[in-house]
Amino acid sequence: MSSTARRATIADVAREAGVSTSTASVVFSGKVNVADATREKVLTAAAALGYAGPDPRAASLRLGRSGIVGVVLGGELRYAFLDPVTTAMMDGLSDALAADSTGILLLRDDPQGDEAPPITEAPVDAVVLIGCSGRTRSALETVRQRGLPVIVIEGDAGEGVPQITLDNREASAEISRYVFQLGHTDVATVTLSLDAERERGPITPERVAAATVDVTLHRLAGFREVYPDADGVTVAASLVDEGMIAARSLLTDASGALRANRPTAIVAQSDLLAVGVIRAAEELGLRVPEDLTVVGFDGINADGLGSLKLTTVAQPAVDKGRAAGEQVIRMLAGDPGESVHFTCTFREGQTTAPPAR
Repeated sequence: MSSTARRATIADVAREAGVSTSTASVVFSGKVNVADATREKVLTAAAALGYAGPDPRAASLRLGRSGIVGVVLGGELRYAFLDPVTTAMMDGLSDALAADSTGILLLRDDPQGDEAPPITEAPVDAVVLIGCSGRTRSALETVRQRGLPVIVIEGDAGEGVPQITLDNREASAEISRYVFQLGHTDVATVTLSLDAERERGPITPERVAAATVDVTLHRLAGFREVYPDADGVTVAASLVDEGMIAARSLLTDASGALRANRPTAIVAQSDLLAVGVIRAAEELGLRVPEDLTVVGFDGINADGLGSLKLTTVAQPAVDKGRAAGEQVIRMLAGDPGESVHFTCTFREGQTTAPPAR
């Protein structure tokens, strides 16, 4: 067949099979039961004509939809997918959208140079925001003017935008109280990024006042309910290496020697950061939990701890993603989106103990 040959249509298949066009169509749609013999005739005719199914571009034009949902992630995608929580949320989201035959387009939240953020012009039917940074908020109004449904996973995009929320503050306070009840008073925290710049450094009132990442602020607020004056540092990303960098800054002085007034416990805002803290502590000759108590947040299967099981609070990441997908489907069907709230579960491990000093 030449490259210019006409593509077979559903009408051609119907004629070849000796059935009506509508009957041939429902065989491929799968939405109506058809007799096995009829289905076999249609599929045999389609195979003979080289017809693989309806042209998805035509369906998109009829429906006025692209069949794609844009998912906006913070920062570089290669780092986002190093976080098992993000991966789990995407699993849940894709599962829910698959039921509506909807695909996913991954987008970053930051433009290149003076370009507009990718979500402002992306050919998508709806947008899911993972968090809602200051940069994303600046483009959100444009998306809403396009009439696109929007839902946010753990972030505040303003009035009228449904959210998938987690009890970040309450869960952080719960695990901090657990550390306090063990007897720890010299405690520090390692937090996620405070803003889109993702700068490392000590937590100061000025930095907190200018912060834009809700998850970080809520978990920090929970920690502050128990330890209002404790030291803390922020990291550039939820990565094991970042946890190691943060731990060294909390446990050692400028010469690299262990500080005499170092904390006896560190509360990390993610399990990956907690793993990094533990690795750094062990490299410095400290034993976990005998010399240093470490707790995390997320409940992932954290590698690199040997026989240790991390004390943490587990969040339902897959369920969060699935809930976002279900709300997208609702909104695309013309129904209003609804906010859905999830809670964490405390999980005691082997990385905590009363202070040795």
